Amino acid sequence: MTERSAHSRRLLIALFFIGVATFAQLYSPQGLLPLIASEQEISADRAALMISAATLGLALGVIPWSFIGDAHGRKPAMVWAISLACVFGGLAVLMPGLSTELGFELGLVMRFIEGFMLGGVPALAVAYLNEEVSPKIAVAAAGTYISGTSLGGLTGRIVAAPVGEQLGWKTGMLTVTVIAVVCVLIFLRLAPTAQNFTPGRSRPGEALRSLTGNLRSPMLWTLYLQGFLTMGGFVAMYNFLGFHLAGPPFSVPLWIASFVFLAYLAGTWSSPRAGRLAARHSRKPVLLAGNLVMMLGVGLTLIPHLAAIVLGTVVLTAGFFAAHAVASGWVGAAATAGRAQSASLYNLGYYGGSSLFGYLGGTALHLAGWPGTVLMVLGLAGAATLLSAVVLPRD
Repeated sequence: MTERSAHSRRLLIALFFIGVATFAQLYSPQGLLPLIASEQEISADRAALMISAATLGLALGVIPWSFIGDAHGRKPAMVWAISLACVFGGLAVLMPGLSTELGFELGLVMRFIEGFMLGGVPALAVAYLNEEVSPKIAVAAAGTYISGTSLGGLTGRIVAAPVGEQLGWKTGMLTVTVIAVVCVLIFLRLAPTAQNFTPGRSRPGEALRSLTGNLRSPMLWTLYLQGFLTMGGFVAMYNFLGFHLAGPPFSVPLWIASFVFLAYLAGTWSSPRAGRLAARHSRKPVLLAGNLVMMLGVGLTLIPHLAAIVLGTVVLTAGFFAAHAVASGWVGAAATAGRAQSASLYNLGYYGGSSLFGYLGGTALHLAGWPGTVLMVLGLAGAATLLSAVVLPRD
Protein backbone atom coordinates (compact mmCIF):
# COMPACT_ATOMS: atom_id res chain seq x y z
CA MET A 1 0.00 0.00 0.00
CA THR A 2 1.42 3.40 -0.96
CA GLU A 3 1.67 6.30 1.49
CA ARG A 4 -1.00 8.13 -0.53
CA SER A 5 -3.45 5.23 -0.43
CA ALA A 6 -2.83 4.72 3.30
CA HIS A 7 -3.57 8.41 3.88
CA SER A 8 -6.82 8.13 1.91
CA ARG A 9 -7.86 4.93 3.69
CA ARG A 10 -7.32 6.45 7.15
CA LEU A 11 -9.31 9.50 6.15
CA LEU A 12 -12.22 7.41 4.87
CA ILE A 13 -12.37 5.31 8.02
CA ALA A 14 -12.12 8.40 10.23
CA LEU A 15 -14.92 10.18 8.34
CA PHE A 16 -17.04 7.04 8.54
CA PHE A 17 -16.83 7.12 12.36
CA ILE A 18 -17.45 10.84 12.71
CA GLY A 19 -20.46 10.38 10.43
CA VAL A 20 -21.75 7.72 12.84
CA ALA A 21 -21.14 10.02 15.85
CA THR A 22 -22.94 12.95 14.22
CA PHE A 23 -26.05 11.29 12.93
CA ALA A 24 -26.53 8.87 15.82
CA GLN A 25 -26.92 11.91 18.09
CA LEU A 26 -28.99 13.92 15.64
CA TYR A 27 -31.67 11.24 15.18
CA SER A 28 -31.60 9.40 18.51
CA PRO A 29 -35.03 10.80 19.56
CA GLN A 30 -36.74 9.62 16.36
CA GLY A 31 -37.60 6.10 17.51
CA LEU A 32 -38.65 7.54 20.88
CA LEU A 33 -41.16 10.10 19.57
CA PRO A 34 -44.30 8.09 20.53
CA LEU A 35 -42.82 7.65 24.03
CA ILE A 36 -41.93 11.35 24.29
CA ALA A 37 -45.42 12.36 23.12
CA SER A 38 -47.03 10.06 25.68
CA GLU A 39 -44.84 11.07 28.64
CA GLN A 40 -44.98 14.80 27.88
CA GLU A 41 -48.69 14.61 26.93
CA ILE A 42 -48.08 16.45 23.64
CA SER A 43 -49.03 15.92 19.98
CA ALA A 44 -46.95 14.00 17.45
CA ASP A 45 -45.78 17.12 15.60
CA ARG A 46 -44.75 18.81 18.88
CA ALA A 47 -42.78 15.73 19.94
CA ALA A 48 -41.05 15.84 16.54
CA LEU A 49 -39.57 19.21 17.55
CA MET A 50 -36.91 17.15 19.36
CA ILE A 51 -35.69 16.29 15.85
CA SER A 52 -36.56 19.56 14.13
CA ALA A 53 -34.83 21.74 16.75
CA ALA A 54 -31.57 19.89 16.21
CA THR A 55 -31.81 19.79 12.41
CA LEU A 56 -32.66 23.52 12.36
CA GLY A 57 -29.58 24.20 14.47
CA LEU A 58 -27.51 22.09 12.10
CA ALA A 59 -28.90 23.92 9.06
CA LEU A 60 -27.92 27.28 10.59
CA GLY A 61 -24.55 25.98 11.74
CA VAL A 62 -23.10 24.63 8.51
CA ILE A 63 -22.21 28.01 6.97
CA PRO A 64 -20.44 29.47 10.04
CA TRP A 65 -18.55 26.20 10.52
CA SER A 66 -17.43 26.23 6.89
CA PHE A 67 -15.65 29.55 7.49
CA ILE A 68 -14.20 28.30 10.78
CA GLY A 69 -12.84 25.30 8.87
CA ASP A 70 -11.32 27.61 6.26
CA ALA A 71 -9.58 29.64 8.96
CA HIS A 72 -8.41 26.89 11.33
CA GLY A 73 -8.36 23.68 9.30
CA ARG A 74 -10.93 20.99 8.60
CA LYS A 75 -9.91 18.46 11.22
CA PRO A 76 -9.54 20.87 14.20
CA ALA A 77 -12.88 22.53 13.42
CA MET A 78 -14.63 19.14 13.15
CA VAL A 79 -13.13 17.99 16.46
CA TRP A 80 -14.36 21.10 18.28
CA ALA A 81 -17.79 20.85 16.64
CA ILE A 82 -18.46 17.21 17.48
CA SER A 83 -17.00 17.49 21.00
CA LEU A 84 -19.24 20.45 21.89
CA ALA A 85 -22.20 18.61 20.36
CA CYS A 86 -21.62 15.69 22.73
CA VAL A 87 -21.60 18.11 25.69
CA PHE A 88 -24.89 19.74 24.71
CA GLY A 89 -26.37 16.35 23.82
CA GLY A 90 -25.77 15.30 27.41
CA LEU A 91 -27.24 18.56 28.75
CA ALA A 92 -30.36 18.09 26.63
CA VAL A 93 -31.38 15.02 28.64
CA LEU A 94 -29.68 15.64 32.02
CA MET A 95 -31.32 18.98 32.77
CA PRO A 96 -33.52 18.85 35.89
CA GLY A 97 -37.25 19.19 35.36
CA LEU A 98 -37.15 17.97 31.76
CA SER A 99 -40.52 16.26 32.20
CA THR A 100 -42.19 19.66 32.84
CA GLU A 101 -43.31 22.04 30.09
CA LEU A 102 -40.53 24.54 30.86
CA GLY A 103 -37.96 21.76 31.13
CA PHE A 104 -39.03 20.39 27.75
CA GLU A 105 -38.64 23.85 26.19
CA LEU A 106 -35.12 24.13 27.65
CA GLY A 107 -34.37 20.66 26.33
CA LEU A 108 -35.35 21.88 22.86
CA VAL A 109 -32.93 24.79 23.25
CA MET A 110 -30.14 22.38 24.14
CA ARG A 111 -31.04 20.23 21.15
CA PHE A 112 -30.89 23.32 18.91
CA ILE A 113 -27.39 24.18 20.18
CA GLU A 114 -26.34 20.54 19.85
CA GLY A 115 -27.49 20.62 16.23
CA PHE A 116 -25.62 23.87 15.59
CA MET A 117 -22.42 22.21 16.80
CA LEU A 118 -23.09 19.06 14.77
CA GLY A 119 -23.22 21.32 11.71
CA GLY A 120 -19.42 21.42 11.70
CA VAL A 121 -19.21 17.84 10.43
CA PRO A 122 -21.35 17.91 7.27
CA ALA A 123 -20.10 21.46 6.59
CA LEU A 124 -16.51 20.26 6.31
CA ALA A 125 -16.43 16.50 5.72
CA VAL A 126 -16.99 16.51 1.94
CA ALA A 127 -14.59 19.44 1.42
CA TYR A 128 -11.97 17.62 3.55
CA LEU A 129 -12.55 14.52 1.46
CA ASN A 130 -12.35 16.24 -1.93
CA GLU A 131 -9.09 17.95 -0.96
CA GLU A 132 -7.32 14.87 0.36
CA VAL A 133 -8.24 12.06 -2.06
CA SER A 134 -7.65 11.87 -5.80
CA PRO A 135 -10.46 13.09 -8.08
CA LYS A 136 -10.69 9.56 -9.52
CA ILE A 137 -12.00 8.13 -6.25
CA ALA A 138 -13.66 11.25 -4.76
CA VAL A 139 -17.20 10.34 -5.93
CA ALA A 140 -17.00 6.80 -4.55
CA ALA A 141 -15.31 8.07 -1.37
CA ALA A 142 -18.21 10.47 -0.77
CA GLY A 143 -20.51 7.45 -0.91
CA THR A 144 -18.46 5.76 1.82
CA TYR A 145 -18.85 8.82 4.06
CA ILE A 146 -22.60 8.87 3.41
CA SER A 147 -22.78 5.19 4.36
CA GLY A 148 -21.29 6.17 7.74
CA THR A 149 -23.96 8.82 8.20
CA SER A 150 -26.68 6.28 7.40
CA LEU A 151 -25.22 3.77 9.87
CA GLY A 152 -25.08 6.56 12.44
CA GLY A 153 -28.75 7.32 11.91
CA LEU A 154 -29.53 3.63 12.33
CA THR A 155 -27.42 3.37 15.50
CA GLY A 156 -29.16 6.33 17.10
CA ARG A 157 -32.59 4.92 16.41
CA ILE A 158 -32.02 1.22 17.02
CA VAL A 159 -30.19 1.78 20.32
CA ALA A 160 -32.27 4.60 21.80
CA ALA A 161 -35.73 3.08 21.29
CA PRO A 162 -35.30 -0.28 23.11
CA VAL A 163 -33.26 1.30 25.91
CA GLY A 164 -35.75 4.15 26.17
CA GLU A 165 -38.75 1.85 26.42
CA GLN A 166 -37.15 0.02 29.34
CA LEU A 167 -35.37 2.86 31.16
CA GLY A 168 -36.99 6.05 29.87
CA TRP A 169 -36.44 8.12 26.75
CA LYS A 170 -33.79 10.32 28.37
CA THR A 171 -31.63 7.27 29.18
CA GLY A 172 -32.05 6.03 25.63
CA MET A 173 -30.72 9.31 24.21
CA LEU A 174 -27.87 9.47 26.73
CA THR A 175 -26.73 5.98 25.74
CA VAL A 176 -26.37 7.15 22.16
CA THR A 177 -24.29 10.14 23.31
CA VAL A 178 -21.84 7.75 25.00
CA ILE A 179 -21.52 5.76 21.76
CA ALA A 180 -20.87 9.02 19.89
CA VAL A 181 -18.02 9.90 22.27
CA VAL A 182 -16.33 6.58 21.47
CA CYS A 183 -16.63 7.27 17.73
CA VAL A 184 -15.12 10.75 18.21
CA LEU A 185 -12.09 9.20 19.92
CA ILE A 186 -11.63 6.88 16.93
CA PHE A 187 -11.82 9.87 14.58
CA LEU A 188 -9.16 11.68 16.63
CA ARG A 189 -6.87 8.67 16.41
CA LEU A 190 -7.27 8.01 12.69
CA ALA A 191 -7.94 11.32 10.89
CA PRO A 192 -4.74 12.36 9.08
CA THR A 193 -3.30 15.86 9.00
CA ALA A 194 -4.38 17.71 5.87
CA GLN A 195 -1.80 17.59 3.07
CA ASN A 196 -3.55 19.68 0.43
CA PHE A 197 -5.11 22.51 2.42
CA THR A 198 -3.66 25.69 3.90
CA PRO A 199 -5.88 27.48 6.43
CA GLY A 200 -6.60 31.11 5.65
CA ARG A 201 -8.94 33.78 6.94
CA SER A 202 -11.33 35.43 4.50
CA ARG A 203 -12.13 39.12 4.57
CA PRO A 204 -15.88 39.77 4.95
CA GLY A 205 -16.22 40.63 1.25
CA GLU A 206 -14.31 37.54 0.17
CA ALA A 207 -16.35 35.38 2.53
CA LEU A 208 -19.58 36.73 1.11
CA ARG A 209 -18.41 36.15 -2.48
CA SER A 210 -17.36 32.57 -1.72
CA LEU A 211 -20.85 31.96 -0.35
CA THR A 212 -23.05 33.86 -2.80
CA GLY A 213 -20.98 33.02 -5.87
CA ASN A 214 -22.41 29.52 -5.77
CA LEU A 215 -25.94 30.91 -5.77
CA ARG A 216 -25.48 32.23 -9.31
CA SER A 217 -25.47 28.69 -10.69
CA PRO A 218 -28.88 27.20 -11.63
CA MET A 219 -27.27 23.78 -11.44
CA LEU A 220 -26.18 24.30 -7.83
CA TRP A 221 -29.58 25.78 -6.91
CA THR A 222 -31.16 22.60 -8.25
CA LEU A 223 -28.85 20.42 -6.16
CA TYR A 224 -29.57 22.49 -3.04
CA LEU A 225 -33.32 22.12 -3.66
CA GLN A 226 -32.83 18.40 -4.24
CA GLY A 227 -31.51 18.14 -0.68
CA PHE A 228 -34.24 20.41 0.72
CA LEU A 229 -37.14 18.49 -0.81
CA THR A 230 -36.01 14.88 -0.57
CA MET A 231 -34.51 15.11 2.91
CA GLY A 232 -37.65 16.84 4.15
CA GLY A 233 -39.77 13.98 2.85
CA PHE A 234 -37.39 11.31 4.10
CA VAL A 235 -37.35 12.62 7.68
CA ALA A 236 -41.12 13.07 7.69
CA MET A 237 -41.50 9.38 6.82
CA TYR A 238 -39.23 8.24 9.62
CA ASN A 239 -40.57 10.75 12.18
CA PHE A 240 -44.14 9.51 11.93
CA LEU A 241 -43.80 5.89 10.86
CA GLY A 242 -43.65 4.90 14.54
CA PHE A 243 -47.01 6.58 15.18
CA HIS A 244 -48.51 4.78 12.18
CA LEU A 245 -47.26 1.39 13.40
CA ALA A 246 -48.29 2.03 17.01
CA GLY A 247 -51.89 2.72 16.02
CA PRO A 248 -54.55 0.39 14.61
CA PRO A 249 -54.57 -1.97 12.82
CA PHE A 250 -50.94 -2.77 13.70
CA SER A 251 -50.56 -1.75 17.40
CA VAL A 252 -46.86 -2.67 17.28
CA PRO A 253 -44.90 -2.19 20.57
CA LEU A 254 -42.22 0.52 20.44
CA TRP A 255 -39.26 -1.83 20.83
CA ILE A 256 -40.46 -3.98 17.92
CA ALA A 257 -41.28 -0.93 15.77
CA SER A 258 -37.70 0.28 16.30
CA PHE A 259 -36.46 -2.67 14.22
CA VAL A 260 -38.01 -0.99 11.18
CA PHE A 261 -35.04 1.38 11.43
CA LEU A 262 -32.84 -1.51 10.30
CA ALA A 263 -34.02 -0.34 6.90
CA TYR A 264 -31.25 2.24 7.29
CA LEU A 265 -28.82 -0.53 6.33
CA ALA A 266 -30.26 -0.20 2.84
CA GLY A 267 -28.78 3.32 2.79
CA THR A 268 -25.45 2.03 4.08
CA TRP A 269 -25.47 -0.42 1.18
CA SER A 270 -26.77 1.88 -1.58
CA SER A 271 -24.76 5.06 -1.00
CA PRO A 272 -21.25 3.75 -1.85
CA ARG A 273 -22.65 1.77 -4.78
CA ALA A 274 -24.39 4.86 -6.12
CA GLY A 275 -21.08 6.71 -5.85
CA ARG A 276 -19.30 4.03 -7.87
CA LEU A 277 -22.06 3.97 -10.50
CA ALA A 278 -21.91 7.75 -10.82
CA ALA A 279 -18.12 7.63 -11.20
CA ARG A 280 -18.39 4.94 -13.89
CA HIS A 281 -21.30 6.39 -15.85
CA SER A 282 -22.73 9.80 -14.94
CA ARG A 283 -24.16 11.48 -11.87
CA LYS A 284 -27.50 12.62 -13.27
CA PRO A 285 -29.12 9.27 -14.16
CA VAL A 286 -28.02 7.76 -10.84
CA LEU A 287 -29.52 10.69 -8.92
CA LEU A 288 -32.80 10.49 -10.84
CA ALA A 289 -32.98 6.74 -10.39
CA GLY A 290 -32.46 7.18 -6.64
CA ASN A 291 -35.37 9.63 -6.47
CA LEU A 292 -37.68 7.29 -8.41
CA VAL A 293 -36.77 4.34 -6.18
CA MET A 294 -37.49 6.49 -3.14
CA MET A 295 -40.93 7.38 -4.49
CA LEU A 296 -41.70 3.72 -5.15
CA GLY A 297 -40.84 2.86 -1.56
CA VAL A 298 -42.94 5.71 -0.17
CA GLY A 299 -45.92 4.49 -2.18
CA LEU A 300 -45.53 0.93 -0.89
CA THR A 301 -46.09 2.09 2.70
CA LEU A 302 -49.72 2.86 1.80
CA ILE A 303 -50.44 -0.88 1.57
CA PRO A 304 -52.07 -1.82 4.93
CA HIS A 305 -49.81 -4.78 5.56
CA LEU A 306 -46.78 -4.80 7.86
CA ALA A 307 -44.55 -6.63 5.37
CA ALA A 308 -45.34 -4.09 2.64
CA ILE A 309 -44.55 -1.19 4.98
CA VAL A 310 -41.21 -2.73 5.94
CA LEU A 311 -40.35 -3.38 2.29
CA GLY A 312 -41.38 0.15 1.35
CA THR A 313 -39.19 1.60 4.09
CA VAL A 314 -36.19 -0.40 2.85
CA VAL A 315 -36.77 0.69 -0.74
CA LEU A 316 -37.29 4.38 0.02
CA THR A 317 -34.18 4.43 2.23
CA ALA A 318 -32.00 2.83 -0.45
CA GLY A 319 -33.26 5.27 -3.06
CA PHE A 320 -32.89 8.34 -0.88
CA PHE A 321 -29.31 7.62 0.16
CA ALA A 322 -28.28 6.75 -3.39
CA ALA A 323 -29.50 10.15 -4.60
CA HIS A 324 -28.05 11.95 -1.57
CA ALA A 325 -24.62 10.35 -2.04
CA VAL A 326 -24.50 11.65 -5.61
CA ALA A 327 -25.87 15.13 -4.88
CA SER A 328 -23.69 15.80 -1.82
CA GLY A 329 -20.53 14.96 -3.73
CA TRP A 330 -21.66 16.88 -6.82
CA VAL A 331 -22.10 20.21 -4.99
CA GLY A 332 -18.43 20.23 -4.02
CA ALA A 333 -17.19 19.23 -7.47
CA ALA A 334 -19.45 21.77 -9.22
CA ALA A 335 -18.74 24.68 -6.85
CA THR A 336 -18.19 27.95 -8.68
CA ALA A 337 -16.84 29.74 -5.58
CA GLY A 338 -15.91 28.29 -2.15
CA ARG A 339 -16.09 24.49 -2.11
CA ALA A 340 -16.80 24.25 1.62
CA GLN A 341 -19.42 26.98 1.28
CA SER A 342 -21.11 25.11 -1.58
CA ALA A 343 -21.33 22.00 0.58
CA SER A 344 -22.68 24.16 3.42
CA LEU A 345 -25.42 25.63 1.23
CA TYR A 346 -26.44 22.10 0.28
CA ASN A 347 -26.56 21.16 3.95
CA LEU A 348 -28.49 24.33 4.77
CA GLY A 349 -31.19 23.23 2.34
CA TYR A 350 -30.91 19.58 3.37
CA TYR A 351 -31.44 20.16 7.09
CA GLY A 352 -33.75 23.11 6.58
CA GLY A 353 -36.01 20.72 4.70
CA SER A 354 -35.66 18.20 7.50
CA SER A 355 -36.76 20.77 10.09
CA LEU A 356 -39.68 22.15 8.10
CA PHE A 357 -41.17 19.02 6.55
CA GLY A 358 -40.18 16.83 9.50
CA TYR A 359 -42.67 18.95 11.44
CA LEU A 360 -45.29 19.44 8.69
CA GLY A 361 -45.45 15.68 8.14
CA GLY A 362 -47.06 15.53 11.60
CA THR A 363 -49.59 18.16 10.59
CA ALA A 364 -50.43 16.08 7.51
CA LEU A 365 -50.74 13.00 9.73
CA HIS A 366 -53.15 14.84 12.02
CA LEU A 367 -55.28 16.14 9.13
CA ALA A 368 -55.38 13.12 6.80
CA GLY A 369 -53.73 10.20 8.60
CA TRP A 370 -50.81 8.27 7.17
CA PRO A 371 -51.95 8.80 3.54
CA GLY A 372 -51.64 12.55 4.15
CA THR A 373 -47.99 12.22 5.18
CA VAL A 374 -47.27 9.88 2.25
CA LEU A 375 -48.87 12.21 -0.32
CA MET A 376 -46.85 15.14 1.03
CA VAL A 377 -43.61 13.18 0.65
CA LEU A 378 -44.48 11.97 -2.86
CA GLY A 379 -45.13 15.56 -3.87
CA LEU A 380 -41.75 16.69 -2.51
CA ALA A 381 -39.80 13.88 -4.17
CA GLY A 382 -41.68 14.33 -7.43
CA ALA A 383 -40.87 18.05 -7.54
CA ALA A 384 -37.19 17.33 -6.87
CA THR A 385 -37.09 14.72 -9.64
CA LEU A 386 -38.73 16.97 -12.22
CA LEU A 387 -36.45 19.89 -11.39
CA SER A 388 -33.31 17.73 -11.56
CA ALA A 389 -34.37 16.15 -14.85
CA VAL A 390 -34.89 19.53 -16.49
CA VAL A 391 -31.96 21.55 -15.10
CA LEU A 392 -29.04 19.24 -14.27
CA PRO A 393 -26.53 18.47 -17.05
CA ARG A 394 -25.31 14.98 -17.85
CA ASP A 395 -21.84 15.48 -16.43
